[in-house]
Amino acid sequence: MPGTRKLGRPTDQRMAMLRAMVTYLLENGKIETTVTRAKEVRPLAEKMITLGKANTLASKRQVFSFITKEDVAYKLFNDIAPFYAERTGGYTRVIRTGVRRGDAAEMAVIELVNYEETKKEEDKKGRKAKKAAPKAEAKA
Repeated sequence: MPGTRKLGRPTDQRMAMLRAMVTYLLENGKIETTVTRAKEVRPLAEKMITLGKANTLASKRQVFSFITKEDVAYKLFNDIAPFYAERTGGYTRVIRTGVRRGDAAEMAVIELVNYEETKKEEDKKGRKAKKAAPKAEAKA
């Protein structure tokens, strides 16, 4: 366990929650949670990305044993890890967003660094190429 925070839960429930949060982070690129949970999720997510960069049988087995969704693990090996191939760490950032209205808990957004912006730009380029292709076919 990377951190020493117990988050008010027994070990099995805490690890299940953290595994689910790492899976959701890798699936969606960002999540909003409390600051303490974000600080606990960060090292686990960074370790998963580092294992994805190794891309060995042993690392795949470790990732599949931790990530709760199989398609997210494949996304980690095929999309996320190659994106961070040249980067040597610091794949996530925690941005504080204020306090939660009900209990005044400090909230934060944890996100993958530069991953969402690049994916949005690629989607825009892909859409433009798809729009241009039917026009070229219509002219021919």
